Amino acid sequence: MTYRFTSPTSVTIFNPTVTATSSSGGATTLQPIIVQADAEAGWGPVEGFVATRSLTATKTDTPLLETPQAISVVSADQIEAQNATSVGATLRYTSGVNGETTGAADTRYGGLAIRGFDMNSEAFFRDGLKLPGTAYSDFQTLDPYGAERIEVLKGPSSILYGQNGPGGLVNYVSKRPTTETIREVSIQGGSFGRVETHFDLGGAIGEGSDWSYRLTGVGRSSGSQVDFVDDDRFFIAPALTYSPDKDTSLTILGNYQRDRAGWGLQFMPALGTVFSNDGRKIPVDRFLGERDFDHYNTSQASIGYLFEHSFSEDLTVRQNVRYSHLSNDQEIVYGGGYLGDPADGTLARYSDKGQSKLNTFAIDNQLQYEFDTGPVEHTLLAGLDYRWTRFADKSDYYDADPINVFDPVYSGAPTFGGNTRDAVTSQHQVGIYLQDQIKIDRWSFAFGGRYDWASTEVDDHLSGGNADKSASDFSSRAGVVYTFDNGIAPYLSYTESFSQPLDVDADGALFEPETGRQWEAGVKYQPTGFDSFFTASVFHLVRDNVIRYDAVGGSFAAVQTGQITSQGFELEGVASLTDRFNLRLAYTYLDVEITKDPNGGNQGRWPTTIPRHTASLWGDYRINDGSVLDGLGFGLGARYVGSTFGDDANSFKVPAAVVFDAAVSFKRDNYELLLNASNLFDKEYVASCFNDSFGCFYAEGRRVMAKATIRW
Repeated sequence: MTYRFTSPTSVTIFNPTVTATSSSGGATTLQPIIVQADAEAGWGPVEGFVATRSLTATKTDTPLLETPQAISVVSADQIEAQNATSVGATLRYTSGVNGETTGAADTRYGGLAIRGFDMNSEAFFRDGLKLPGTAYSDFQTLDPYGAERIEVLKGPSSILYGQNGPGGLVNYVSKRPTTETIREVSIQGGSFGRVETHFDLGGAIGEGSDWSYRLTGVGRSSGSQVDFVDDDRFFIAPALTYSPDKDTSLTILGNYQRDRAGWGLQFMPALGTVFSNDGRKIPVDRFLGERDFDHYNTSQASIGYLFEHSFSEDLTVRQNVRYSHLSNDQEIVYGGGYLGDPADGTLARYSDKGQSKLNTFAIDNQLQYEFDTGPVEHTLLAGLDYRWTRFADKSDYYDADPINVFDPVYSGAPTFGGNTRDAVTSQHQVGIYLQDQIKIDRWSFAFGGRYDWASTEVDDHLSGGNADKSASDFSSRAGVVYTFDNGIAPYLSYTESFSQPLDVDADGALFEPETGRQWEAGVKYQPTGFDSFFTASVFHLVRDNVIRYDAVGGSFAAVQTGQITSQGFELEGVASLTDRFNLRLAYTYLDVEITKDPNGGNQGRWPTTIPRHTASLWGDYRINDGSVLDGLGFGLGARYVGSTFGDDANSFKVPAAVVFDAAVSFKRDNYELLLNASNLFDKEYVASCFNDSFGCFYAEGRRVMAKATIRW
């Protein structure tokens, strides 16, 4: 007897020697045998740290082992074990990614770099639908407690997702309703006066009902490591699923999040942070703004649905829809470089006030058809998606008095200086795509193509002018994997990206589209016998028409700077060796170069904020032997971030740093106590710089959190 999969959840067992015309009287077709199991779904929960399937890379529920591209999955269990409180913090132990380029003390979104490229405002997705950002605000602040898993697809991904940068994307997979009852409530407190509560409730609505629900929430009141900077949040995410039969499912997802914070990001000089200033360092908690002026307040909300219907075992349609809103109000006084002798510590300051509102609507229609052509199995995916985005930005500049970084005296709110921006930007994008996943024995292939049309318009209310641009492009992907019996799977792939930026230059003109392309080769290994997954990959990435932000005289402007090339090596492993022991390791080597710079003299140099080497290791162990210590657990992690250049001229370096994280837990029956410490030894270091006069940012110091949870 042998077998073949006729769908991701169906297996046909047959005897190849028996045919309908055989002398034995033909084959006998038996009734289907239905096997119910708690199998992992590509969007569902992961038991422990090790995920084996994903929707992100292919939009079909595909084993990671058969996906010809590097992808990392951070499970809700890992997020909980490490008590990660931001999307950036969840990625600390992931290869190729830095989710905190400006330091974890940044109350905005911390900065995001993937494979050597700044990916802020263009790489964040929720449930496969893009959440675009602007230079001033971003959906990336979404609370990670609402995520079932957070996935990072490395490299270009326009074949399925349209406009996106070449480094990759981060997909926030929301917690969905389950038919099993979920009851979880926790309270925690710790450093910087933080008090926080979580709740996660769900289950079927009535016995035998077609309806199920999920309600997840977070509330916190907190300060931060920077004096006079709050970090308060309210988050709630209701979800409802209607599933009248096994072939149909409709899940409605919503969320609302309200952040009331200050500016944790302090723009500091290199002299006094990276280097000593006359033997002195600026304290990590130093606030350089104005106490009664500075704030960073955001509100975001979304409503949408995920619909799926199977007409047969072979034919499935899906429609994913979401409308999202983000509003931001901010006022900041920030450093602008020393005045006179730096040893005096007198820092010039600039100030601005801004308001932005962003609305976006996205819809993705998919048709999946599975069929065979002889010995070749196909999973064909065709899609049509549309996204509309509109955001309004207003900003004013203010005149602020200087301040002494070593002995600050706050002078009060700055005085209004004038308007700098009042514009509305709108963009429409339509894309059509086709993907074929092919299986021939042990070979798995993925081929796809997509065509995008994008139109962007900017109305400048200050100048009375406007700018518009239409762009279109074809993106492709091809990949192959060979899977051996022992779980080793070498792969090779080529992918492309296309993106029409929402940014404008200093003159109000729209930029040319960015494009990217990547070759990647690697080996994946999923051993038999214990729960683990390993990936080793090498890649070569090219990004053309790069948009970067430059600082001139205290103001920031987007600049299109030519081409950056990134190549490197990544190694990542994750294992849940028993139900008591989890392990995660990652290493990244990067070689990044500005290969074309038509606007300056930095060609051949290394971009700022990008380290050559990063490495991390986390392990946790829980005693489970029935003794008096039963339920006691320990966790320990180490993170290494290599040195980075502090400006594009590569005139100075930000030193490397090693920090340690730790956890102690106790779990008994329905109760769990957890104590986490990030940066355990309170290592003081600079996360990154982008110039020497006012572009340096401290990393977060020690944070200790105690948490009590009850589940029933």
